[in-house]
Amino acid sequence: MVAAAGIGSGLDVNGIVEQLMAAERRPLAALTRQEAVYTQKLSAFGQLRGTLAGFQSALQDLGSGSKFQALSAVSSDTKVLSASASGKATPASYKVEVTQLAQQQKLASAGYATTDAVVGSGTLTVQFGAYDSATNTFTANAGKTTQSITIDPANNTLAGVRDAINAANAGVTATIVNDGSAAGNKLVITSTDSGAANSLKITIADADGNHLDGSGLSALAYDPTAVAGSGKNIGQVAAAQDALLKIDGIAVKQSTNTVKDAIDGVTLNLAQTNIGQPLTLMVSRDTRTITDAVQSFVSAYNGASSTLKSLTAFNGPGAQNGILLGDATARAIQVEMRNLLNISVDSGGTLTTLSQIGVSFTRDGTLALDNTKLNTAIDKNFDDIAALFAKAGKATDSLVSYSASSAKTQPGNYAVNVSQLATQGSTQGSQAAALTVTAGVNDVLTLTVDGKAVSVTLAATTYANVDALAAEIQSKVNGATGTAGSVLVTQNGGVLSIASALYGSISQAAVTGGSAKDSLFGAAPVVTAGVDIAGSINGATASGSGQTLTGAAGDASEGLALRIAGGTLGARGNAAFSQGYASRISQYIDSALGDDGSLKARTNGIDTSIKLLDQRQEQLEARLVQIEKRYRAQFSALDTMLSSMNSTSAFLTQQLANLPGSSQNK
Repeated sequence: MVAAAGIGSGLDVNGIVEQLMAAERRPLAALTRQEAVYTQKLSAFGQLRGTLAGFQSALQDLGSGSKFQALSAVSSDTKVLSASASGKATPASYKVEVTQLAQQQKLASAGYATTDAVVGSGTLTVQFGAYDSATNTFTANAGKTTQSITIDPANNTLAGVRDAINAANAGVTATIVNDGSAAGNKLVITSTDSGAANSLKITIADADGNHLDGSGLSALAYDPTAVAGSGKNIGQVAAAQDALLKIDGIAVKQSTNTVKDAIDGVTLNLAQTNIGQPLTLMVSRDTRTITDAVQSFVSAYNGASSTLKSLTAFNGPGAQNGILLGDATARAIQVEMRNLLNISVDSGGTLTTLSQIGVSFTRDGTLALDNTKLNTAIDKNFDDIAALFAKAGKATDSLVSYSASSAKTQPGNYAVNVSQLATQGSTQGSQAAALTVTAGVNDVLTLTVDGKAVSVTLAATTYANVDALAAEIQSKVNGATGTAGSVLVTQNGGVLSIASALYGSISQAAVTGGSAKDSLFGAAPVVTAGVDIAGSINGATASGSGQTLTGAAGDASEGLALRIAGGTLGARGNAAFSQGYASRISQYIDSALGDDGSLKARTNGIDTSIKLLDQRQEQLEARLVQIEKRYRAQFSALDTMLSSMNSTSAFLTQQLANLPGSSQNK
């Protein structure tokens, strides 16, 4: 307990100690001020990080290059069709006439009294293909997988079958339509995809043992080649049909109303026909989008530059300066971002600097855009603008294409050499395939496809030709793998071949057995494993995966991925890689903001300094407590001593006054 000051002597102990402690606390105040400065810097670096992250986000679309290849496609009659164009399109005018829209096939069952009426149990198998009414043949769509849906006693009602079909995601949808009659609930099955090649064939494995009659689950059977009531038990509401149109008088047929490959780089969205009244489709360069993209780049840079300038500003003696004034890290970022814009881009094109498209620095360090100069560049060098901003790769060999790059890939021109082409895993038949498939005799094939073991049961019939048989095998195998297009089945002179869609060492398409193996592929089919591409980029051995060669670690080409789509062995020309302004700045910001970046290192250093200051403050606070205790003890002792001396003085004065001869005794 601290004693009351000056009780005995009148000495102001509290006042003296407070003044002494104020002097002792001056180093603590200095530490507090220093910590406040560090905290402000930490906040400023947080603001800088946010600004750079925002700048990088603004660069994301610009770095892909798509913004700078914008084209527009305008239809003179949007009620008939609308259109869009990509960078692959060529500016031109087209006359388009739509004579037929694509349509999905719809099938409807007989009526049921209620949606809870029991239909039956078993397995419902959906296959897609083209039906030819002239020859009464159904040819499987080799590009679509066969799908099987199990209907068990738990979901064997009309509503249950509908729900099971919809849950299976089997390429068809089901609804129940009530026509208003006593038994008017009909199951309507619709192919998800339009087009003549997506007609339906629905076969039933009925739990009652009869798979073709109109009772039980087989009431939903639909084989377009069968007799009505015996495997063809539901009716067609709408036929599958293709879209038919003419482009500049050239007949075009497509399976959907979204026509993507009739005009290179142009997508047509058909809405209605215009027979005899062709419309005009105008494809042109979208200069507005390109101008906006360049302006977006200029604005994004100026925004980031403004923040950096404010944080590092010197406003003169006595003025409020930027909190990061003189900070080496902030200054380095400011200088590097400007330097990156002053380095030319060597993409192999005509445009190599921003000034060529009207972007230049002003006196205050901001960027400005000259729209007239940009429009001239768009007119004369449209194809080169994207490479000024984005990563770009260009090969001299038409079968070599740029796929990707990494942060370690350096811009340059690299020689490409191929020592081994990638191949697909396959099985080649050893004899002509038999066209008759008999249930239980030669209808099962077992295979290994890309590491997955599959088994398929082929439709028992005599196929019209080997192409129809190949389509059946391809459809069933792709259905079993669960991946559309996982294998391709072809024939040559009646001999079947099956190949994986993949390339490289992971590629397999091996026929391993089954009752149909010998009759379809012969007793000694040739099974070949896929191999990866092999070769070099820039003279260094590259890694191969499938058809992709990737530059070696440690080489200037590290991370440069090139797809080699066939061709010859040996020298395959050169592949040039360049990094545009948006891409290179984004990559620099990545490095600055990363865990090993300059900003992280700087803020970690500030955090460490703040922690050290906190420790020093804690130590000084503890020391000050002890100093104050010592001062109080010393001055309390002085107070006591003075009080004692005052008492002694008073006693002596009294005694002296009482002595004989004292003036007080006269």
